[in-house]
Amino acid sequence: MLIRLLLLMICLAGPGLAEEIRIKDLVRFDGVRGNDLLGYGLVVGLNGTGDGLRNAPFTEDIMSNLLERLGVNVTGEQYRPKNVAAVFVTATLPPFARAGAQIDVTVSAMGDAKSLLGGTLVMTPLNGADGQIYAVAQGTIIAGGVSAEGQAARVVQGVPTAGTIPEGARVEREVDFEFARLDRVRLALRSPDFTTAGRIEDRINRELGRGVATMLDAGTVALDLGRLGPPARVMGRIENLEVEPETVARVVVDQRSGTIVMGEDVRISRVAVAQGGLTLRVEEQPMVVQPNPFSRGETVVVPRTTASIQQRPGTGLAEIPAETSLSRVVAGLNALGVAPNDMIDILKSIHAAGALHAEFIVR
Repeated sequence: MLIRLLLLMICLAGPGLAEEIRIKDLVRFDGVRGNDLLGYGLVVGLNGTGDGLRNAPFTEDIMSNLLERLGVNVTGEQYRPKNVAAVFVTATLPPFARAGAQIDVTVSAMGDAKSLLGGTLVMTPLNGADGQIYAVAQGTIIAGGVSAEGQAARVVQGVPTAGTIPEGARVEREVDFEFARLDRVRLALRSPDFTTAGRIEDRINRELGRGVATMLDAGTVALDLGRLGPPARVMGRIENLEVEPETVARVVVDQRSGTIVMGEDVRISRVAVAQGGLTLRVEEQPMVVQPNPFSRGETVVVPRTTASIQQRPGTGLAEIPAETSLSRVVAGLNALGVAPNDMIDILKSIHAAGALHAEFIVR
């Protein structure tokens, strides 16, 4: 029923209702991107749900180093706290982030800690791919899972061994990128398409003058900003221009959830579809026969098998005319009255027969 409603909603949208989209939502600007950061730190304040130090000796090492830096000598001491956990800290440094800006971080346990709920991340430097420290993270962890256990049972909901710290890291180093000195910028389409790239080129040249935009390929449009003024102001004008994108005919199927999403331009050639099924059931109910008393007989197991074949009421042979649009495809599939999994199988068979003129993606 969910699939029929989803397909019907797409169908009711009707053809010819494509709308214009801002260029900023269709492309990525070359050079304007984030940078991944990674750190290794320690979470404290856990309620007995931390690492078992015998199974995670690296937790003891980092804790010893931390205490040594704070002036606490623990050499030769035996301590087995259960309220600490070693974690990996990840974050993304956004483009044009300045020193002092705060960014979100994700904290994930790397040992055998059971939960990070209520823990506090101790000051952790975050390194970039070049090994330099770009931010420092610290704060209280917000975990999205729940864990509870007793002496003989344990229940876990979600993932309590991972959490986030909103604005938990402060930027300490900026990425050197002189955007104001750029003379040329490339626009990279999120979904490469020659028609869409051509429309972006035409729209920018109509707005800013001929020769500003040049389509290099299906996924790239180059901009010449040398004579238009400050690049940042020019890009502010360009990114809000609207273009009608061209989409590829595509059918996406998720077998796990039974979801089918079909694009507007999907077409099906003339094809006939019949759908039905057989249910074969074999049941074994062995019967034990005991000998009579004092007969010196043996216990015998007598097999009892029941076999049956049931055929589901057929839906007949449905014919889909040539060059059928999405609306007629939906009507034809619903007329068969099939279950979601059967509908997915029908689409696979139509695609295998060469009658489905669209990119077919199965997840």
